[in-house]
Amino acid sequence: MHVYCGVCACRYGVGKMTGDLVERALYSIGDNHAYLRGSRDPVDQMIRYLEEYFSPNSETSDAGIRDSLAIRMGTDGARLTHNHTRQYHYVLQSMILWREVMHDMFRLWTLAENDLLDESTFYRLRDTGQGLNRVQPCPRVSRSMHAIVDHTMRRVGYDNWVGSSVIHLGDHNVPNALTFIDKYTQVPRILNPLAIGIVRLDEVTKDPEVANYVERAFGSVKNLRRIILGDFFRHAFDGSGADNFFDAGSCIDGRLTSAWHWCSKVEKKDYFPVLLLTGFVGFDGDF
Repeated sequence: MHVYCGVCACRYGVGKMTGDLVERALYSIGDNHAYLRGSRDPVDQMIRYLEEYFSPNSETSDAGIRDSLAIRMGTDGARLTHNHTRQYHYVLQSMILWREVMHDMFRLWTLAENDLLDESTFYRLRDTGQGLNRVQPCPRVSRSMHAIVDHTMRRVGYDNWVGSSVIHLGDHNVPNALTFIDKYTQVPRILNPLAIGIVRLDEVTKDPEVANYVERAFGSVKNLRRIILGDFFRHAFDGSGADNFFDAGSCIDGRLTSAWHWCSKVEKKDYFPVLLLTGFVGFDGDF
């Protein structure tokens, strides 16, 4: 990469567009592609898993196994009630939205910095329930996020949209643009370890003892994969994570709050020991 950039810089550096500027631009493009591989691609992988292992119109898999994604408020911590089809679309739409945010993150980050440093907007120090925070309007990020949500809704069909389209910015949920950026940079930290663990299931079950355990406890590797994914698609998108619908529920950032909440409960899952065997160390470790 370094040699390639140097060659291009020498060849195309002309006038005000010096070789150094050409080289810097190429490295910047490379940084963006590397970020997309690490942040957007895990979302694409989870979307593929949803479409591969579950059907929007049937709760029964090709193998005749019942794979319902239905959730009911008050059951297993859920704060929403969706039948299988509605939950399937709710999960799919949420992840498509996350993908669009990851794809546009560099621009959103720039807008967030502009909002934070804008001298024409004022902030208040306020106890938001998560400590003292700088509550400040985010007009640039807000406009961009509304455009991304609208694009996602047009892609899936306005009539098919499930849940709320409310975006919290500049309030006690998302006090300022920096909090917004921090919140969405957690998406790959949630999905990457999970996606990697699911991929490595085939590798760890090459050990006869592990394979025997998986077969006795879960039926098969494929069934275990379906169990993990089904649990994630149900309870990482069930409106949990707060005690009211304003702070969690089905709003745009509330979908991510539910995913955070699921992460805090994963060590209590029956399949957690197998995840550990794949090298999974949590959602803040190396991956």
